[in-house]
Amino acid sequence: MRNISLFVEDAVYEDFLVALIQRVANAYNIEINIKVSSVRGGHENVITELGEYQQDLQHNDEDLPDLIIVGTDSNGKGFLQREKDLNQAALSLSDRVISMIPKPHIERWLLLDSEAFKKVFGGSCSVPNRKCDRYRYKRLLLQAIRDAGVIPLLGGIERTAELVNAMNLQHMEQSDRSFRRFFRALQQRFENWQQTEG
Repeated sequence: MRNISLFVEDAVYEDFLVALIQRVANAYNIEINIKVSSVRGGHENVITELGEYQQDLQHNDEDLPDLIIVGTDSNGKGFLQREKDLNQAALSLSDRVISMIPKPHIERWLLLDSEAFKKVFGGSCSVPNRKCDRYRYKRLLLQAIRDAGVIPLLGGIERTAELVNAMNLQHMEQSDRSFRRFFRALQQRFENWQQTEG
């Protein structure tokens, strides 16, 4: 069994990642255990918590996970700057860390596969162009869900796992470079595990 720790900035990341990782694990036939640290307060708090986690693990190797996934929006800062921040916070764990940095926000990823969206919500959505407006994608997601005739009870995120399971991941890779970067790194990790376990 592979142990995976998640450090994410909110519940959307948590739901998205848990569903996606489980889907990939099933495809590679690898058993996993996921521990989630959903850090409220955005990127800065994720960095702080990750640094503290790294310090805690230096004194307790038994709890060292096989993989740590850190999820935070690029927020217009760009992948390279966010990746640099994450690498500095987890320097001694860098061989175990994969960054998930949607450009500019994860809610845009939820709108990338209109067929999956239609399957889950019963109506279509359009893929928004990229603009770094903190609440733009949340508003667009909510509006698309409402336009599909669904009342979003938790800001539209309550069906994130269903949406991830319906997504055409190949289409997602082709549609968004930030998704492709993360997804290929995740697949590579599972391929390595499969080879060592096989």
